[in-house]
Amino acid sequence: MLKLKKTIVAGFSVLMIASIAMSGCGNGGSGKPGNSGNSAPASQAKGEKVSGGTVRVAMATEPDNLDPYLSAATDTGSMMDNVFDGLFEAGENSDLIPAIAESYKISEDGLTYTFVLRKGIKFHNGSDLTSKDVYYSYAKLSGLNGKKPLSSKFAAIESIDTPDDYTVVIKLKAKDAAFLAANIVAIVPKDYEGQSAKPIGAGPFKFAAYTPGQQLVLEKNENFYDKEHKPMLDRVEFKFMPDSNASVLALKSGDIDMVPGISAQGALQLGNGFSIVSGPQNMVQLMALNNSVQPLNDVKVRQAINYAIDKDVIIKTVAEGNGVKLGSNMSPAMKMYYKEGLDKRYAPSAEQAKKLLKEAGYENGFKLTITVPSNYKFHVDTAQVIAEQLKTVGIQATIKQIEWSSWLEDVYNNAKYEATIIGLTGKLDPHEVLGRYETTYSKNFYKFSNGEFDNLVGRARLEIDANKRAELYKQAQTILTEQAVAFFIMDPSRSVAMKGNLHGFKMYPIQKYDFAAMYYSK
Repeated sequence: MLKLKKTIVAGFSVLMIASIAMSGCGNGGSGKPGNSGNSAPASQAKGEKVSGGTVRVAMATEPDNLDPYLSAATDTGSMMDNVFDGLFEAGENSDLIPAIAESYKISEDGLTYTFVLRKGIKFHNGSDLTSKDVYYSYAKLSGLNGKKPLSSKFAAIESIDTPDDYTVVIKLKAKDAAFLAANIVAIVPKDYEGQSAKPIGAGPFKFAAYTPGQQLVLEKNENFYDKEHKPMLDRVEFKFMPDSNASVLALKSGDIDMVPGISAQGALQLGNGFSIVSGPQNMVQLMALNNSVQPLNDVKVRQAINYAIDKDVIIKTVAEGNGVKLGSNMSPAMKMYYKEGLDKRYAPSAEQAKKLLKEAGYENGFKLTITVPSNYKFHVDTAQVIAEQLKTVGIQATIKQIEWSSWLEDVYNNAKYEATIIGLTGKLDPHEVLGRYETTYSKNFYKFSNGEFDNLVGRARLEIDANKRAELYKQAQTILTEQAVAFFIMDPSRSVAMKGNLHGFKMYPIQKYDFAAMYYSK
């Protein structure tokens, strides 16, 4: 049995750059690296640690659902990740850190995973966490409880056995190289069905209160099982503030202690007494195109759109130059899997765009509606730049701003749109990134369907050899680019602003706010 010491290196998903992802499938924060004021970065904080205190965090969006299995928004996950723990948790360098699992082993055929759980873990309601809770959690996710599966990540599970209170044996239907990384999912108490109203997990913080339109409050879990990582903070208050300017002013005035996703302009407004932690995001900002509606169902039209828009202009004007240009749905932060050169496939050319539009039967252009979540100024601004550029080739774009909840329902869930600007968050495993484009993926809101792509991604999911797997994913990225499934824009930089005496913030390859690691200093 392979014993979990400090970390489990996820060999199939090695990021060379520690980063965090954009909120809520997309956020509006971009800033210049470095610090404002005289404070040291959180990772280099000095001064005596203070036990206790409250951190007030400005959040652009509200929770879409407090139940970890029913939530789709990344912002919600980053807040509630402090309430729930999984068998593993995501590490800073895309490794997997032992959490509820103490050790694990994988059978030689790659089909059977055996997890041994830590003893002495209690849920926030005081009940002991045992293998029965893991069975209950994974049965819900996989559909082994006889109901609709709640997560496609667990669809490969054939059976779950619990030979004793601290051993879980999971057998897969087929090899799935992405399965290990999926085990960061929350473990919830057996038979408890009230997560949407009163979430109960085993994480370092407990749910205290949720007031729609105002705040979500978490309190320190005094009985957290991992004594080495027991939180020092007493309380975390997530304040819902969709206006980014208001968030900056609140931080400056002392009403807020932390602003994730602050802009470079906002950072400059703060002055002394604040720290800024910046880094690239393992995420992809794009203009998704609905491949099932006319005229976007014609690849020549989609390619024409790609030729008509200059990504460098967007990066310079919207991200203030702080973004990496992309050509497909993979950030270079995923160094092992990133296909280089795709960002050069569509060099801006109005002439080439018009030529393709003429060949497709749209010589005089057409009308296009770009639907954008109104609370993400970054995406709204991007849409405005794109609309101006599309005019040069005869495409008349109208920007339709809708609320985030409506975007999730209309665009993400039901694909009722033509084009949309959004940021897709990075994941620990490449299949969670590229699998979004599979024909059978339930939330394939691009409505893209390509047999060759499906074959490549399907083979990659079963390939244990890391190098062979990476090559398959690179070929899949090339198809996305050639088929112009979307207009892939950039991986923006992201900055988090905090009070100068607040420390311990860490960046991850997924959006994660680890408040158990944060503290105030004197």
